[in-house]
Amino acid sequence: MSECLFCKIAAKQIPAKVVYEDDYTLAFYDINPQAPKHLLLIPKLHLENILGLADDTAAHMLAAMRCIASEQDFSQGFRVVANTGEQGGQTVYHLHWHLLSGRHLGWPPG
Repeated sequence: MSECLFCKIAAKQIPAKVVYEDDYTLAFYDINPQAPKHLLLIPKLHLENILGLADDTAAHMLAAMRCIASEQDFSQGFRVVANTGEQGGQTVYHLHWHLLSGRHLGWPPG
């Protein structure tokens, strides 16, 4: 996906403040944070959204989330969000999970 923003970040063609990386995933700070700690976790393989996520990749991404939450000291609590499709609020069509922490996160999100 040569035009995909997150594919370019995963390929190191666009800089990002990376906080976690392994062979399958990359986590970096969101450029428009909605909380004091707002990270994005992406698969390095281009997947449009959660509907294309294979079980093994899902398990790997959840393990990465646990590791990130520990390393980033999300011990007071955090939220994980994956927007899917236009009505779900997805604006970048590369699967990504928002990991938000550092303040009280009310519901519904505002």
